[in-house]
Amino acid sequence: MKTKMGTHHSWFFIIVSLLHVSSCVSFTNFAFGDSIVDAGNNNYLPSLSRADYSPYGIDFTPSGGKPTGRYTNGFTIVDIVAQALGAKTLSSPSLSANAASHATLGGINYASGASGILEGTGSLFVGRLPLKTQIDNFELSRAGMVKTMGENGTQEFLKNAIFSLTIGSNDIITAFLPNLPFIGNYDVSPTTLLDIMVSNMTFHLKRLHKLGARKTVVVDIGPLGCIPFVRSIHFLPDGKCHEEMNALIRRYNQKLRTAVHGLNEEMGSGSVFVFANSYDVINGMLQNYRDYGFENVNDPCCGEFFPLSFCLRIGDENEISTNICDDRSKYLFWDSYHPGEAANFIIAQHMLNGDENTCSPLNVRQLHSLKL
Repeated sequence: MKTKMGTHHSWFFIIVSLLHVSSCVSFTNFAFGDSIVDAGNNNYLPSLSRADYSPYGIDFTPSGGKPTGRYTNGFTIVDIVAQALGAKTLSSPSLSANAASHATLGGINYASGASGILEGTGSLFVGRLPLKTQIDNFELSRAGMVKTMGENGTQEFLKNAIFSLTIGSNDIITAFLPNLPFIGNYDVSPTTLLDIMVSNMTFHLKRLHKLGARKTVVVDIGPLGCIPFVRSIHFLPDGKCHEEMNALIRRYNQKLRTAVHGLNEEMGSGSVFVFANSYDVINGMLQNYRDYGFENVNDPCCGEFFPLSFCLRIGDENEISTNICDDRSKYLFWDSYHPGEAANFIIAQHMLNGDENTCSPLNVRQLHSLKL
């Protein structure tokens, strides 16, 4: 039975020690993306995609277990990387009142749940910030930096910051939804969709470069065909994934990798674009889950697999809910869409310290230490 009284075991402290926090150089991150890395921007939007209610954030220690708008039980991948690299504070949501004042401390988070690379993605959820709008918002933030630091100071500051983009999942999911009004299914061939996505990503990466980004991490799309939501709506049994969706994602990821490496050649030695391979990391957890300490990689910790139910709001903090698993550290998925904090720590560790199969041409720790 699932209960609200989940546990938060010593794996947290073991993995933190493996990440070995670096405090010699301050870390600033400007994060763009979807709900995987949203730190609460959708709290400020009239959106149907929000995570501003319990039990979301139940293991997020900075808030004392209160929901912040993060779509998981605890820290996101961006949070974990920031802490490991010595950030003074976690990046604030760009729509929050204190975002500008935190820009030079931990950075700003522009990510938005339900958003995509394409502007039409996520329209079913009403309020969300497409990637273009996220970068528009960064441009406004940059203008504020120029007022306080000057143009040269801003350029120097941004040169040492990490820019990360974790987006594209919702574009793919939309392509596999029923072709109904306001819901989805782009009226283009799969090959055309992938080309449009990569073309748009390349355009946005170049725009960020023009605005001063010099260290950029581009995260690919994970095996969405294996998430509980997709498996549930396609009536797939335990251990089975939507292979057509995963095959399309692998094609996209290869095109994206080629584009990212092409940007390194085009932009020269004054900047670095890193391609982060999350697909293989997550797939490895799915295939060898017991090696990673998981017991369940089929069901969401919060909500049921079938019939599909969502991680529902619970009222009083002391209320017992049958909607949450007994041990959150043993489930790869927190809800029907998103990895739990335990999985996020493993993904972050690979991005920080992985070889070229995970991050190329550098891992994130090497990128942070690089002097441009």
